[in-house]
Amino acid sequence: MNLEKFKDSITQGIPAVLPPAKTPSMGVPHAPVRKDILTAAEKELALANALRYFPEVHHPVLAPEFAQELKNYGRIYMYRLMPDIEIKARPIDWYPAKCQQAASIMLMIQNNLDAAVAQHPQELITYGGNGAVFQNWAQYRLTMQYLSEMDASQTLTIFSGHPMGLFPSHPDAPRVVVTNGMVIPNHSSPDDLERMNALGVSQYGQMTAGSYMYIGPQGIVHGTTITILNAGRRLAEKNGGDGSLAGRLFVTSGLGGMSGAQPKAGNIAGCVTVCGEVSSAAAYKRHEQGWVDHVITDLVELSERVRQSVALKEAVSYAYLGNIVDVWEEFDKQEIYIDLGSDQTSLHNPWAGGYYPMGLSFEESNTMMSENPEQFKKLVKETLRRHTAAVNKHTAKGTYFFDYGNAFLLESSRAGADIMSEDGLSFSYPSYVQDIMGPMCFDYGFGPFRWVCASGLNADLTLTDAIACKVLEKMILESPEEIQTQMRDNIQWIRGAAENKMVVGSQARILYADAEGRMKIAKAFNDAVASGELTAPVILGRDHHDVSGTDSPYRETSNIYDGSAFTADMAIQNVIGDGFRGATWISIHNGGGVGWGEVINGGFGMLLDGSPDSERRLKSMLHWDVNNGIARRSWARNPGAEWAIDRAMADEPRLKVTRANHADAMLIKKSLS
Repeated sequence: MNLEKFKDSITQGIPAVLPPAKTPSMGVPHAPVRKDILTAAEKELALANALRYFPEVHHPVLAPEFAQELKNYGRIYMYRLMPDIEIKARPIDWYPAKCQQAASIMLMIQNNLDAAVAQHPQELITYGGNGAVFQNWAQYRLTMQYLSEMDASQTLTIFSGHPMGLFPSHPDAPRVVVTNGMVIPNHSSPDDLERMNALGVSQYGQMTAGSYMYIGPQGIVHGTTITILNAGRRLAEKNGGDGSLAGRLFVTSGLGGMSGAQPKAGNIAGCVTVCGEVSSAAAYKRHEQGWVDHVITDLVELSERVRQSVALKEAVSYAYLGNIVDVWEEFDKQEIYIDLGSDQTSLHNPWAGGYYPMGLSFEESNTMMSENPEQFKKLVKETLRRHTAAVNKHTAKGTYFFDYGNAFLLESSRAGADIMSEDGLSFSYPSYVQDIMGPMCFDYGFGPFRWVCASGLNADLTLTDAIACKVLEKMILESPEEIQTQMRDNIQWIRGAAENKMVVGSQARILYADAEGRMKIAKAFNDAVASGELTAPVILGRDHHDVSGTDSPYRETSNIYDGSAFTADMAIQNVIGDGFRGATWISIHNGGGVGWGEVINGGFGMLLDGSPDSERRLKSMLHWDVNNGIARRSWARNPGAEWAIDRAMADEPRLKVTRANHADAMLIKKSLS
């Protein structure tokens, strides 16, 4: 690509002369048609809202075009404004910018919209069915233009994809502040989202989509790998064994919206994985990318292959092209024992492509969800009840089933499935956070630290892998017994990361680290940039499956039992604190992997340019970004977090956290009797 042409595409903004009209490209996965939810008056408002991006001279051309998009797709995407260049992360020095921080943000935005990375790139949706970077292509163009013009004394504010503008600030302030879906609580139903998104005034950013920090399936592969490894240990505690996953069968679903990480994670963990997927495009895309070994369309063949693989103790993965409920039911009939079970469909978005009912093809479902949404909702609920019934049959035989935080338990309960415990208040099955990630990782400060090599060079990524591994190997020699397992798992991961070909899109990596590990690794990266060992800066970030940035009662904070699980003070405090401690950009979202109105997510990005200023920022911000969550978890009386916050205060004398006193349960009962 010609560099000047590329720079022009960034700086142009909304062109004075309209480009030719475009239609969605064939061969690219597209978002399902959204349901027709707006009134006649609201459709007029949606059109007026879209046209305000353009001078009036263009309105006679654009008004009927946008009206047709609204009719055809339920949204106004402004396909005409899609850039002619290929969108992907390029080396940071390609980006026309007055400050390197702005260039790093442009790089990450383009990575999120890379067709190899994004789920529906031409609808600006990165993952999860509705995790959007922007609502339309005008917003993308304006944002890139603003970033190219920004200096180190300005901050760009993004309101649900809309770039409100550049405002005077100062060099220590974030260069970008992103908010997504921050609507009034009483207007946070799924239909409210559909309406406001169709009007062009709000959007669902997920977390790493709207935070410009998505690194393709790798992020979820790592989290899923750690989860499966620890699920194996839980299985051993329950049924005996050494925790090895060799010869164990893991059954799950979803290869599209939530990245399709499970088969790859299962291979790394060493088990046999079966993953159901209704979209042939999604299944074969993951197969072509090497994330799943085999695609099978016949249940009989699948059963035979699985029996053989389990007997041989193979580390192998199968995508079943069809509804996962058929697999659960067939394996029950065939008496195929399932060791581990989960679900990773986008059930936070159940009525708009996140979960597909039995009895309909993929295409038939997509038509029904827009043309007959009530019938579609009915069929989804019926399928969830049947799905749960099949899972229950297997768990009665000893299967360890856990919710992966995609709202399977929540939506099954809302569908009337047999998913509640005898008390009628809690679910029959734990979330993966309750049983695994919360007490084993989050309470101890371990979460998904990630980085991107801004050079775009694999050699730089290889070097960062080596640097991170060296730091962790040195740390484990002195680490307490309480965190030895977490350290070993992540050393194993980083050693095999290159071999497992994790990179999709930008040259990125992820591992779980605590505050000490994140700060030491980040400092080592910054030093390597300063010395020239790394050829370009490194961009830091994290996922939302973390210690501190997310308040999510059905996932990240589901192991908080003091009654505060539905509060969101922690996430808000997190993003504000990151903002004044040195983050390059910050974000706060209504929504995430469990759904709109069910979670608040805070995120950040940070550029390490090798300067002493970067070192100051990383030490201040990363320390807060983790310990904020540990403090909240210790106040909830979580034992691991109490241990971790005491250790943190011993290491940093300026940290003073209010500690919880424990009351005698019998005394409380007696006092209330």
